[in-house]
Amino acid sequence: MSKKLDRISSPCFCNNEKCKQKSEAENSEERVKSGILHKAKNASSKLKNSFKNRSRKKSDAGVCEIEDVRSIEEQNIVESFRQALIVDNLLPSRFDDYHVMLRFLKARKFNIEKTKIMWANMLQWRKEYGADSIMEDLDFKELNEVQKCYAQGYHGIDKNGRPIYIERLGTIDVDMLMQITTMDRLVRYKVQEFEKSLAVRFPACSVSANTHIDSSTTILDVQGLGLMSLTGPVTEFIKFVQKIDNDNYPETLYRMFIINAGPGFRLIWNAVKPLLDPDTTSKIEVLGNKYQDKLLEAIDHSELPEFLGGSCTCENEGGCLRSDKGPWKDENLLKIDQNTQVHLLENVSTNAG
Repeated sequence: MSKKLDRISSPCFCNNEKCKQKSEAENSEERVKSGILHKAKNASSKLKNSFKNRSRKKSDAGVCEIEDVRSIEEQNIVESFRQALIVDNLLPSRFDDYHVMLRFLKARKFNIEKTKIMWANMLQWRKEYGADSIMEDLDFKELNEVQKCYAQGYHGIDKNGRPIYIERLGTIDVDMLMQITTMDRLVRYKVQEFEKSLAVRFPACSVSANTHIDSSTTILDVQGLGLMSLTGPVTEFIKFVQKIDNDNYPETLYRMFIINAGPGFRLIWNAVKPLLDPDTTSKIEVLGNKYQDKLLEAIDHSELPEFLGGSCTCENEGGCLRSDKGPWKDENLLKIDQNTQVHLLENVSTNAG
């Protein structure tokens, strides 16, 4: 891909005094005509349909900017892909989004025909699985009990503002887990969490970090996991969830730390690694029990749970893996994200011509 970049800034809303002062200077008529909002119009007008169904809300808050740096060559191929989808009636309005299309293109090495097949399969799967409404439809009321025998969850953000997903796979108690829930409900819960990341976590993190975010950092604790552990339901569950993730939520992993990897797991990893895409394996770092320094290079001490070498306990939330701590818990940020998208639409519509 070309190294040439186009720097795009889309507006978000901010209430702090520093942001308000910046807003007053940047939103003058002269800035709109010649500055960064004009650039946003030129680069974003082709995407305005992405937001056409969102209600228009007004805010008296100050205006700051979410920076979005795009390769010129990537913009061109995304637009070519977009037109190919439109021709084949494969672009529902909710997926008419630059970054969603770019993720799928990356997953198929920017081959438009292969990406189109992947995209069509994704739309069909969503229809059959009910993914569009799973956030509302699934009441996973057994989550607290599941957490006792399968510790996992989102907690905090890394130093780049990406959400952190933590899973203690080595402590999973399959027998107890299957008494609490079913494999189908557990997989549906995972899909619900994928959807929540796309709809809530990534947008909130983008507003918080003032930059576009659509990927996460994963910490996978495999202490106690050996060859005997990866049998029956565990293997079935991992494979099924991984396939759903790869096929329908591509390129949402920024990096993964596999920690407490003992000799047994390393044997498994050495056998599996050659079967994985090199781009995927390049995102994964396998560490032993001296992993804290590596994690702290990527994650602030206050964002890392105490049991991983950080200082956070989320004592009032029942523990870090039950807290779902992150910018996405801030209702103000969620409102800001809605208004950010609407504001971009209004700027595009006003300046298009």
